[in-house]
Amino acid sequence: MNQQWRLARTPPAGWPTDGDFEWVEASAPEPGPGQCLTETLYLSLDPYQWGRRRSGAESPGSVCHGRTVSRVLQSRHPDYQPGDYLFNTNGWQRCGLTGDGITDFGYMHPRRLDPTLAPLSSALGVMGMLGLTAYAGMLVQCQPIAGETVVVSAASGGVGQIAGQLAKLAGARVVGIAGDPKKVAFCKARLGFDDCVSHLDPDYPEALRAACPDGVDVYFENVGGKVFEGVLPLLNAKARITLCGMIAQYGDTSGQSPRDTWLAAGSAVFSARKVQVHPLFVGDYVASHQAAFLALMGDYLRQEKVVYLEDFRAGLEVAPTAFGEMLRGGNFGKTLVVVQDP
Repeated sequence: MNQQWRLARTPPAGWPTDGDFEWVEASAPEPGPGQCLTETLYLSLDPYQWGRRRSGAESPGSVCHGRTVSRVLQSRHPDYQPGDYLFNTNGWQRCGLTGDGITDFGYMHPRRLDPTLAPLSSALGVMGMLGLTAYAGMLVQCQPIAGETVVVSAASGGVGQIAGQLAKLAGARVVGIAGDPKKVAFCKARLGFDDCVSHLDPDYPEALRAACPDGVDVYFENVGGKVFEGVLPLLNAKARITLCGMIAQYGDTSGQSPRDTWLAAGSAVFSARKVQVHPLFVGDYVASHQAAFLALMGDYLRQEKVVYLEDFRAGLEVAPTAFGEMLRGGNFGKTLVVVQDP
């Protein structure tokens, strides 16, 4: 028996509700030629998934999209055998097919995983799409140098914690922006950021200004909204921004594009100070940078130069609740659903 969360409707403006998802039980699919049946072990929950659902990229009645780590149960695929571990895209379901004829969201193709080299869950975080996102945005697009001030929003999140550490390893002074006090403390004590401020602080703009006395040279944008409003006046001439996400604006009910709203808010400062804004789509960097990223990050992890926090949630049935909490900042680290214990 397979269990799935399907999209019940194209969600209206705002945050996820129970009416957006439907629990379905059905027989597990049979693999055809060139396919294998896999059982989901870990499911990744990420902010971009909400944008896909609201934009119509996912159709009502379809299994909710999500990257996964899975184990092969049956195989008619020449490259995969029962018992192999895979990075794939089963989505929000207990079992799924991988291989010929299976849509896999294009740019992140299935690959076999070796659990002796790294924890399996890391393929969905620090050694996966999130890690590559941080690498591409920070090192490829913005290229911080020693002595510059780098600010990272959602600093304790899946992407933010990696982006900030990469900037620190490049010699920059790193300031994080996070939520509650334990996240702020984590960024300073465990991630090694030079400072971290809370956007929940009533004096947030002043606290950020005090943490960045020389202004901001690089900004890694994950949040938008009032977090961005605090950073905007601190941007130095020829500052660089990677526009990764705007999680605070994903629940906007105005009907305007979050990106258009963000760009309109910053356009005057960007123009006057010749700020470079780099929209970030990780798919643009897989072919050209994934191999270099995996080699570098693997070395950093083995040398314990990068640490990484994961937020595990137990059971496929909690996926919609955990997803909503993550979008509202209720997670602490990279959010993963443990569908089955590996």
